[in-house]
Order: sequence, then C-alpha cells, then structure tokens
Amino acid sequence: TGFIGPKGQRIFLLLRGVLGSTAMILLYYAFQATSLADATVITFSSPVFTSIFACIFLKEKYSPWDALFTIFTITGVILIVRPPFLFGASAAGGGESYSLHLKGTIAAVAHAVFGALTLVILRKMGKSVDYFLSIWYYVILGLLESIIILFIIGEWSLPYCGLDRLFLILIGLFGLGGQVFLTKAIQIEKAGPVAIMKTMDVVFAFIFQIIFFNDVPTWWTVGGALCVIASSTGAAVRKWCQGSK
Repeated sequence: TGFIGPKGQRIFLLLRGVLGSTAMILLYYAFQATSLADATVITFSSPVFTSIFACIFLKEKYSPWDALFTIFTITGVILIVRPPFLFGASAAGGGESYSLHLKGTIAAVAHAVFGALTLVILRKMGKSVDYFLSIWYYVILGLLESIIILFIIGEWSLPYCGLDRLFLILIGLFGLGGQVFLTKAIQIEKAGPVAIMKTMDVVFAFIFQIIFFNDVPTWWTVGGALCVIASSTGAAVRKWCQGSK
C-alpha cells in the first residue's frame, strides 16, 4: 500500500496521527495527575463527543437520545471533578492536591475529545485507507511528537531505577496487547457488544486502584462512574440496535 497513503487522504492521515498520539500523551498525564479510576471513567465520555463531532463534520443525525447521553456524561464528569463553587471546599478538597486533580481531569477530558476527533477522521477516510496505514501514521507521528516534547521539557533519559524501566516495558507490552485483543474482538464480534464489554475497564480500574494503591474511590467518583457508564452503554446499545435492524 505504500507508506504515504492516497493523495487525497494524506491530510486526514496526518491529523489522525497527531490527534491520536496527543490523546495518548494526555491520557498518560491524566493517570499521573489524578486517580486511576477518575481518569478511566472520564475517558469513557469519548462516545458522546464522537456523536457531536460526527453531527458537525459528517452531518450524521444527532438525536434526543444522544442529547440525553450527553447530559448523563456531563453530570458524571461534574461529580468526579467536584468544582468548589458547586460542592463547596470540603467536598472538592483543597490546596495543591485538588489543583493537580483538576489538571488530570482536564487532561482526561481532552483525551476524550481528541480520541473522538480521531474516530471521526477514521470514519471520514472509511475503507479508502488501509487500517494498518492509519496505525503507521499514529506510531511514527507519536514517536516524533514524544521525542520533541521530551527534549523541550528536558526529560530525555531513562529512569535510574531498574524496576521503573521494567514498568515502561510492561506498559508497552500491555498497551500493545490491549490493542491487539480489541482489534481482534471487533473483527469477530459486532461493535455494540465489544463497546459494552469495554466498560469493564472502569471496574478493573476501581479494583486495581484499591489493590495496588490502597486508594478507595469516593462515592462522588462511584456516582460519576455510574452516570458515564450508563451513557456510554446506552449509546453502544442504541447503535447496536440500529445496526441490527
């Protein structure tokens, strides 16, 4: 297929690579800045943004159901962020920890937005571009973007601790494994059931956060998670039902 792609699709391939890699960078920052459960839950707001951007750029229908799912998602994110002007200083938490939590939340929301834009671009290209070519652009541009950012912030060095180096390798292996299994799942099963099963990410995020970090999520986070998961599951079921008609 070549490494550059069809002439009319190259701009979309470039955008797919830049937006996709930026979304991943923001996700890793969110995991560092806020709790694992909070960041994971917020990333599941991506389907809502996808519906909005698909309506704007692809002229797809935006139904009242989509509006309802958007309201649920916004409610869930607000419960997780807990802005002081709505919940008071005691519920939000204060000081530097809340400031970092807020930065992580913003990064997670930005990840969802960029991820949604990436999906819209992939839909726009359709089957005119080989799937692996879009992955190629994502990998190469992500590598270049990461190198540039690392040089700018002066962090272009491996961790001193050998265990941290092992963790970096495991991140790469588990991340690749997740992509492989997800791609295979979409190949052999309809997108609806796959999307519903992927909401198990939130369940595992809660479990792992408690086991490995001894950090029990607040009831605000649980309530926000229920709202966001209800929204993403409802959107997936609706698309599944529409596709099966």
